[in-house]
Amino acid sequence: MSASNQLVSVSPEELKFQFELDRQCFCDMKVANKTEHHVAFKVKTTSPKKYFVRPNTGVIQPWDSCVIRVTLQAQREYPPDMQCKDKFLLQSTIVAAHTDVDELPADTFNKDGERQIEECKLKVVYVTSSSPFGKSDDMLRGFGQSSDTNSVRSNSSGDENIMVQRLKDERDAALRQTAQLQQELDMLKRRRSRKSDPGLSFKFALLVGVIGIMVGFLLNLSLSSPPSPTE
Repeated sequence: MSASNQLVSVSPEELKFQFELDRQCFCDMKVANKTEHHVAFKVKTTSPKKYFVRPNTGVIQPWDSCVIRVTLQAQREYPPDMQCKDKFLLQSTIVAAHTDVDELPADTFNKDGERQIEECKLKVVYVTSSSPFGKSDDMLRGFGQSSDTNSVRSNSSGDENIMVQRLKDERDAALRQTAQLQQELDMLKRRRSRKSDPGLSFKFALLVGVIGIMVGFLLNLSLSSPPSPTE
């Protein structure tokens, strides 16, 4: 399922974060341009101090897509009943072809202007592991010395499974981060190619041509010079 409008499609429909105390977590959001136009987007949130959005503004080429990573900063306490009231808003609008994100006017996403602005609202959901760390220790303290060896082994096995799952999650996160960095690198390359001065290549070619003519002239001059008399 994906939230959509006329310009872009956004998935997932809600941002889910694997919530852990004193630990950052993130959620990736894919925004796809469904048109033949260049579409600019901007991400806003009701709690800007809690989240880091990268990129929060950009331009998507026709029929292309962009992955936005939303990072929840480390929290020191659980929210009441693990319910989150934070909201995200993604605005999108058509811009001129080959518009760079650094060239977007300040009023690009201003609703008071003539430009048509489409919006997509997303809510935030916090989820926790079914067997969080520290649960086995709490159980052992609650039972005290009455806990037998089998229960200790069971808890240890559960912690090992949780550790393996966490390592898998971190591996997947590293792969997604690599893909995101590659996408940003490709975007920087496209920007650099668009911003390169076309006159530079002509000047360089002209300089090479002049040097070639001078070298040819000197070579012809040396060949046409009469040989020096010998004894």
